Amino acid sequence: MTDSPAVLRCGKHLLDLSRPRVMGILNVTPDSFSDGGRHNQLDDARRHAERLLKEGAAIIDVGGESTRPGAEAVPLDQERERVLPVVEMLVQEFDALVSVDTSTPELITEVAAAGGGLINDVRSLVRPGAMQAAAMTGLPVCLMHMLGEPQTMQAAPHYDRSVEIEVADFLSARVAECEAAGIPRSRLLLDPGFGFAKTLEHNLELLNRMAMLNTLGLPLLVGMSRKSMIGKTLGRAVDERLPGGLALSVMAVERGARIVRVHDVAPTVDAVDMAWAVLQERAVSERGEHE
Repeated sequence: MTDSPAVLRCGKHLLDLSRPRVMGILNVTPDSFSDGGRHNQLDDARRHAERLLKEGAAIIDVGGESTRPGAEAVPLDQERERVLPVVEMLVQEFDALVSVDTSTPELITEVAAAGGGLINDVRSLVRPGAMQAAAMTGLPVCLMHMLGEPQTMQAAPHYDRSVEIEVADFLSARVAECEAAGIPRSRLLLDPGFGFAKTLEHNLELLNRMAMLNTLGLPLLVGMSRKSMIGKTLGRAVDERLPGGLALSVMAVERGARIVRVHDVAPTVDAVDMAWAVLQERAVSERGEHE
């Protein structure tokens, strides 16, 4: 269980995390592993975002820099040109709760000014100035575990202890750094970083033991949609990974995830809601047994 508020203030939006929510992915990049180039024009992004919202996405996560294994870093001006018009469109036309997947301090500040509601940083605010920028925005931040950079993270990743212990230790240390910089725990979420500096075996072990991350007392966000852990396990191409992804989403919710980040929103909403109904019935039954 988490000790953080059930409602997260995200700019002008309130995000109810008393139950799991689905975050829809909107990549505005030419080279993302699954949907690169499909939504990097404003009209395409608008149509896709409208679909995600209609399908039940509580959050739209906009990314202007691919962080797939081997991806190259994107210059600030290019990331800004990709992201800011989309954020402004989502806020002004749809009044959407927008998350931005960025590690760049300048863009963190500009996203907040444009009406963004959440900073989703795969680098956990380690870039110079990123933590200070995030603190100044007053927005919540998702901290993710990753070793190294996307260009090198899959080059023989290794953990001296178990992966879940090292992930928990890393995230705990980043939380402490955030608190010291003026970002309170009530504004933090944690992402174990499936697929980031982790082998297939690491990913499976981490999911199996993910519930231990609940001891950190903060909401968990997970992203496994269409990732290679599905492809390697099932032998499926990227566009054939939905059933495996739904299974992983349900298992993540059972282990405490409060936000599931996915490409396929409608089927995931159904899978998550069904899993939640079963878990709620279990909770009611267990309370009755102890009364």
